[in-house]
Amino acid sequence: MAERANPAFAAGAVGIPLAAFLLAATVGSVETHIYVHVMAGVLWTGIDLFMAMVMGPVLGSLGLSARADWFEKFTPKMSFLLPTLAMVTIFAGITLAVRIGVFPNSGPWIGLFTLVTFGVATLLLGKVFDAFGDRRWQAFFALVVIGNGAYFASELAAAGMTMPSTSTIILAILAVMFILTVQGFGFLLPNEVLVYRELLSSDPDKERISRLGMRNAKLSGVQGFFQLAIIALMVYLRWNPP
Repeated sequence: MAERANPAFAAGAVGIPLAAFLLAATVGSVETHIYVHVMAGVLWTGIDLFMAMVMGPVLGSLGLSARADWFEKFTPKMSFLLPTLAMVTIFAGITLAVRIGVFPNSGPWIGLFTLVTFGVATLLLGKVFDAFGDRRWQAFFALVVIGNGAYFASELAAAGMTMPSTSTIILAILAVMFILTVQGFGFLLPNEVLVYRELLSSDPDKERISRLGMRNAKLSGVQGFFQLAIIALMVYLRWNPP
């Protein structure tokens, strides 16, 4: 897939956001941390809304072959860029909230969030690719559940499930992040992989490529709605700290 996306683009789309996040979360200032979080979120939200509000109607007016040709070029690139922007936005936001003191006692809640979110996303991946009988998927699912479960258990034992005074807002933000992460890694990314697998076949099914691409364009609109909701919640949290 990296070859179809252009190896330089794929490396930059993954490497630059991740490097910026690691820099901000380790040695960067709070201002740098905010910048990385906001910029990743702006790009993620902007691309999703652009896909749903602009490209979706345009692509819907094209013929089947032209639409499929467009998705053949677009999908490999987005398979690297959007998941990276999503992960950087979410984890930069969580680490920033902890850093500036609006999410104290975050460990057990982050452990619960990652356990449930990635457990559900992995189950959806297994369903989409009919992989429940595949030992590789079973091993990956066990690693996700056991690893995140162990982290959650250790954090729970150390601190307990107490919440800050802004507990309602924090829980609402975690709920929206759950929806965004599951939708992204359980539906959008698998659809992109299915498009890629179709491209590798000796006789690509343009109708299927077009259908999967348009499905993702519509799902991007749903993602955009929830992203705007989480922005509203974070703005409220920023100006109403505990």
